[in-house]
This record gives sequence, C-alpha cells and structure tokens, in this order.
Amino acid sequence: MRPLDYLVLVASMLGIAAYGVWRSRNRATLEGYLSGQKDVGWGTIGLSVMATQASAVTFLSTPGQGFESGMGFVQNYFGLPFALIIVAAVFLPLYRRSGVYTAYEYLGKRFDGKTRLLGASLFLLQRGFASGITIYAPAIVLSTVMGWDLDLTILGTGILAIIYTAVGGNDAVNITQKYQMAVIFVGMVTAFVILFLKLPAEVSAGDAFALAAGFDKLNAVVYSLDINQRYTIWSGIFGGIFLSLSYFGTDQSQVQRYLSGTSVRESRLGLMFNAVMKIPMQFFILLLGVMLFVFYQFAPAPVFFDHSTWERHVNAEGGASLRTYEAAYAEKMDAKRSAIRSWLDARSQNDQAATERTLNDIRAAHAEAQNVRAEAKAALLQRDPAVKTKDSDYVFITFILEQLPVGLVGLLIAVIFAAALSSLSAEMSALGTTTSIDIYHHVINPKSSDQQSLRVSKFATAGWGVVGILFALFANVVENLVEAINILGSLFYGTILGMFLVAFFLRRVQGHAVFWGAVIAQAGVLVCYSNLSIGYLWYNLIGCGGCVLLSAIIQSFMRPSDPSQSASAAS
Repeated sequence: MRPLDYLVLVASMLGIAAYGVWRSRNRATLEGYLSGQKDVGWGTIGLSVMATQASAVTFLSTPGQGFESGMGFVQNYFGLPFALIIVAAVFLPLYRRSGVYTAYEYLGKRFDGKTRLLGASLFLLQRGFASGITIYAPAIVLSTVMGWDLDLTILGTGILAIIYTAVGGNDAVNITQKYQMAVIFVGMVTAFVILFLKLPAEVSAGDAFALAAGFDKLNAVVYSLDINQRYTIWSGIFGGIFLSLSYFGTDQSQVQRYLSGTSVRESRLGLMFNAVMKIPMQFFILLLGVMLFVFYQFAPAPVFFDHSTWERHVNAEGGASLRTYEAAYAEKMDAKRSAIRSWLDARSQNDQAATERTLNDIRAAHAEAQNVRAEAKAALLQRDPAVKTKDSDYVFITFILEQLPVGLVGLLIAVIFAAALSSLSAEMSALGTTTSIDIYHHVINPKSSDQQSLRVSKFATAGWGVVGILFALFANVVENLVEAINILGSLFYGTILGMFLVAFFLRRVQGHAVFWGAVIAQAGVLVCYSNLSIGYLWYNLIGCGGCVLLSAIIQSFMRPSDPSQSASAAS
C-alpha cells in the first residue's frame, strides 16, 4: 500500500470511531449506556441492523464463496424477509411492552430465573465464539497487506474495537455503524465497477455472464430435495427462516439495535429496510465473487491465493519444488484462455455448435488447471499439515491489492475493516449487556445499583472483547469464514428460538418444562451434528422444533400452569 492508501484507511477508521465516542460521551446512566437515548430513527436502525450482520466475513469471505461455488449461497437468506416480518409483528412489541434491556429478561418474566439464565448462556457461548471469527477476518487482510504478524494484527484489531465500544456503549455502536456502512457501500460499488472495467475490451457484460453460466456459477436456486446438500431453496426458506427468526428475534446483538428506536413504528421500518435490502446486498456480493472468477479467466491468477503463505513455504528450505506447480498452472491457464478466445469468436458469429464445443473445451482445460491447483495444495499440506489450503477467503483481497489504483486500495481495506468493527462492536456491546443484566444483576448481585451494573457492563464489554481476541488466535482451523459463522449459529439458534416461541404461543407451558426441553433439544442438535452430514441450516429447524415439542410433552406430565404466570407475561 502507498501513503495515500494508509491515509484513507486510518482517516476513515479512526475518524468514525472518534466521532462515535465524542457523540456518546455523556451516556453516564445505565439506560443511556445500554439502550441509548431512544431517539434513533428508522434509517439508522436499518443500517445498524444490517451492519451488525454484515461483518468483515461478509465482505471478505462471501466474494470467495461466489468465486468458488457460485450464487447458491444466496439461498441461505431466502427465509430472512419472512422472519423479519414476524419479528416486527410479534417479537418487537412484546419486548417494548415488557421494558426489558435484553431478550433473555423476557424469558425470566415469562418463565423463571433458570430459563432466563439458560437462554443468556447459550447466547453468550455462541456469540462469544463468533466474535473471534469476526476479529480474525480483517486480521487476515491486514496481516497480508502489511506483512504484520497475524497474531499481533488480531490484537490490534480487537483492542481498537474494545476501546470505543466499552467507552461509548450502545449509542457509539449505532452512530459509528451508520458511517461505516456508508464506507462499505461506496467501496463495494467501486470494486464492482473497476472489476468490469478491468475485463478485456472484447469481452462484453453478456460474454462475462455467459462464461459464468457455463461453469454453473449463476445457479442461484437449487430445487433438490436432498437434505445432505448444503444450499437448496428448501433449506434456505425453512431452515433459513428459523435461523433468521432466532438471530433477529432473540440474539441480543440485534435486539439491542432495534430496541433503541424512537417508537415501535421506527423500529419496524428499520427491520423492513433489511427485509427488502438484505437479499439484494448478498446477491450483489456473491455476484462480485462470480465476476472475480470470470476476471481471473483472463488475468494472471496465482496457483494459491494466500500469497504470503505460499511464498513463505517456497522460500523455505526445499520449497523451490513448489515453483513447478506455478509453471504448470500458468501453462494450463494459457490453454484455457486460448479455448475462451475460440468460444468468444464462436459467440460473435452466432455459431451455436461451435459455441457449445468450445465451451466444453474450456471446461476440460479448467478441470486440468484445477487438478494442478489441487496437487499444489496437497504438496503444501505435506510440507505443513497445519496450513489452511482452502484459499477462497483470499481471492477478493488479492484482487484489491493487485488491481485497484492508489487510494482505492486503502478504501477497500477500510471497507473490510469498517465491517469488522461495526459487527464486532455490536457483538461486544450485546455480550456486555447480557453479562451485566442477566448474569451479574440477576444471579451474582441482585441488589446492585444502576451505577454498579453500568461499571460491570463496561468491564464485561471489554472482557468479551478479550475472549474474542483469544478465540481469533485459533480461528485458522476453519475453512470458509462465512460458513463457519452460520454453522456456529445454526447449532445454537434453533434451541434459543424454540424457548421464545414457547414463551409467546404456548401459554400453558411453565419454566421447568421449557428449561429441560431446551437442554435436551440442544444436546440432540450437537449429537446430530457430530454424527450426521445433513445441511447445517436444517439444525435450526431441528433445534427449534425439538425444543417446542419436548417442552409441550414434558409439561403434559406436570401440573397445569399458574394462570397468573401467563397473565404477567402478556402485560
């Protein structure tokens, strides 16, 4: 990176963080720190909800997902609009009427203390781990760009987020996320435009999409009924709706965002903004990855996209043999480009038979090139069994570093960094709030004052940031970051959602029944995940359905519920 790139990166990130702290500097009460001033409009809520979900994983790993597997991942979000409508209609007004700081407080009011503690603990467990992946994603970028040690980069990223989140609280998160999303939108659109401008002059947009379609990269909808297939329209709608319901309806990092709204109407509009915009945004980012695939059919592509790891092993003792894979891969890619030129000529002449024949030649050449890549990865793994050979997370950053002009490199790095900070700050704030309200005030010191709870919330926010940093140091064990986030959530979200659905709709079920129903359901999900190979989105449905069904069955063997308990829950 050049000095101008560093200036753009540092000015945008530190400037936004400093402004957020300055704007929220007078939040000296517990309510002001945890919920803000309740004066947030729907636009800020909408952007804040989107920014919380759209972490650096989204903008770093999702293009790699599109590059490698095509548009199919977008099906993961097909259930989201339906889920947000339900959250806006059911979850939001109940939370607002109950006057709760956290979603798990509602479980305590509806059921009992142990059920509240179970819900909060499941959230803290999965979100605490997920925050580590949120830190790890931009650390990959910065360590690659600047040649820094990855562990030190993780520490620096996490500490910056800890400082402004712990100091400014929920308002600092809302304020900074709005401007961080502006940087993200500008940067991603800029990258997409430059990507098309970098294609050869003889390659039209139609050619680019036709080439992507020839490799099945544009298949956004799969109707297969095979539950072992990871992404289908059915898993996206049915599994995705339960994942989204749990995430937006019961995950404190999201609940805290829309509870800060001026009114129920403003919060609902913010949620509907995401219902309309989320799928197009994910589609756009995946399409960027697909176009990266097309771009690297013409531009020189590395045999292994994690350049720093590859070069480190090449330059090590006995590593020169890896260079042979580079030469072999370049040769196969040249052969593929020759086939692509023949295909373009056939398309320009509207020769359907020649077009199909040359497309088959391209596919055959592509298979040969991929075989070389597989051999190179196997050789790398033989030299270092700990190396992560799945390199799709490095595709977009490789394009940024090698193809963007001075200044825009800094902007795109700022995009990934802004996304990381926006999501991480929301997660840390939610973890700190839940620890203070549902653990400290509820279990450890029920008689604590607001000032005591405020201090604990600030320390807990910082403490969870440290936990995230520690987990990030071991995050290199995962293959694809965006999938890792969703898999982790799917293992816990279904059970949490089931507890809330019982609370909302099964008025006769008491806390003891739902507690044990949730414990058994969660254990069942973990056992299934360890022994089955079904698509992970289905675990949201399994966990939720199991919790609801088991709670009802257990309650049927118990005494009828106290009518006053149901009445208090509805108040």
